[in-house]
Amino acid sequence: MEQDLDGRGYVCIKNLLDDDQCRTLISGFDTGTLYRRHIIMQRHGYGQGEYKYFDYPLPDIIAGLREEFYTALAPLANRWSDQLRTGIAYPKTLAEYTRVCRAAGQIKPTPLILKYETGDYNRLHQDLYGSLMFPMQMTILLSDPDTDFVGGEFILTEQRPRQQSRATVIPLRKGDAVIFAVNERPVMGKSRFIRTRMRHGVSDVRRGHRFTLGVIFHDAA
Repeated sequence: MEQDLDGRGYVCIKNLLDDDQCRTLISGFDTGTLYRRHIIMQRHGYGQGEYKYFDYPLPDIIAGLREEFYTALAPLANRWSDQLRTGIAYPKTLAEYTRVCRAAGQIKPTPLILKYETGDYNRLHQDLYGSLMFPMQMTILLSDPDTDFVGGEFILTEQRPRQQSRATVIPLRKGDAVIFAVNERPVMGKSRFIRTRMRHGVSDVRRGHRFTLGVIFHDAA
């Protein structure tokens, strides 16, 4: 994970969720009590489609993913912080980091489920919700690109200083996850680490329905 995140700004994990877990998350999309907010993307200029933010307490599977992967990624987050000279230190556990977020007024959970239909898309963006930000996040594809939808590719772009943007299309299968840089990551330049800005989005869904789960580790203000 560290090698891919350092070198490319992302890493893929195959079959992180099984079919039953994907089906359970999708089937809960219309269960209003699970969520704190419902966003219609075109109303805000974000693209086209809709998504919902989960409320606390999070479903067990999402809470478990969040805790496990935060612990695995925190050492790398601290190394990136040192390389970029941000002065930010990330605690070892998600519980500790959540307390830091709450002390800064960031108290709203950020994991979300996204639904795209034919013609929907997501503009390139960054998931920044306040002054505090964990530098990596995770997206998991819940639908099957063979049978549920066509198109809807996950896209990452990177922008290095004084260079044009580079786009990468990341092929995902049902249950696959991609962990990627939220905002900036360090890349070694000629003599020091430089900031490389990352954005992500989804291309047009040409047919069908596409669901994804977003796991973000910092809470929102």
